Amino acid sequence: MIVIKIGGGKDLNIDAVVEDIVALRGAGVGLLLVHGGAETTNEVAEALGHPPEFVTSESGYVSRRTDRRTLEIFEMVYCGQLNKMWVEQLQTRGINAVGLSGLDGRIFEGARKDKLRVRINGKRMVLRDDWTGTVERVNADLLRLLLDAGYLPVLTPPGASDAGEAINVDGDRAAAMVAAAFNAEALVILSNVPGLLRNFPDESSLIAEIPKARADDFMQFAEGRMKKKVMGAVEAINEGVEKVIFADGRVDAPIRTALSGGGTQIV
Repeated sequence: MIVIKIGGGKDLNIDAVVEDIVALRGAGVGLLLVHGGAETTNEVAEALGHPPEFVTSESGYVSRRTDRRTLEIFEMVYCGQLNKMWVEQLQTRGINAVGLSGLDGRIFEGARKDKLRVRINGKRMVLRDDWTGTVERVNADLLRLLLDAGYLPVLTPPGASDAGEAINVDGDRAAAMVAAAFNAEALVILSNVPGLLRNFPDESSLIAEIPKARADDFMQFAEGRMKKKVMGAVEAINEGVEKVIFADGRVDAPIRTALSGGGTQIV
């Protein structure tokens, strides 16, 4: 099993990603897809008069502040526009894809963090009415039912809280938990950079290989959204996933290139 996490950047080569999925499925490779969509969500939120707000946790991670209205916009874009775009792309190429959010069947489940402890202008604050959480459990049984019946699940946040509420969960970390639940051979994380860069944004400073035992040490090179990707990679490795690859989703044959040694390989 290979789990593919597709970022939400608009410069990703969607046709090439889909062609790779068709080729790999045709070769009998088991696949699961998880996609994001932060860039489009930001645009829609701005257009609807509820611009995105980002906060920094006490541990230094930047995340989206998710009040209830933001969660509704998030669901509109992720579960509607983008999820169905991927399903349509795959269906038109002969793959019977099924688009689901992590809320459906509690595919992604974890505790809701209704309060966020953050730093704003150096001051510690507690933000309430938050609808975020971390994926702690994956409904692998439901996914296996779909896979065994020949369907390709296309998954996206949000997830479900322990009480069944919709919660915003990080897609990279959700994909890591999916990979762990299936003891995946590989987790491939596609984004709009070649991989983990030693000197961001210099793309010539690609770190080609990271030993599993030292994955945590390379967090120092992660900038912005890449921090969550590295965190997810470390979690996947710790849960027994054989390798994690950060790869360029803008190029031709992005998944096959990654599986052939491209990008940053945590092995």
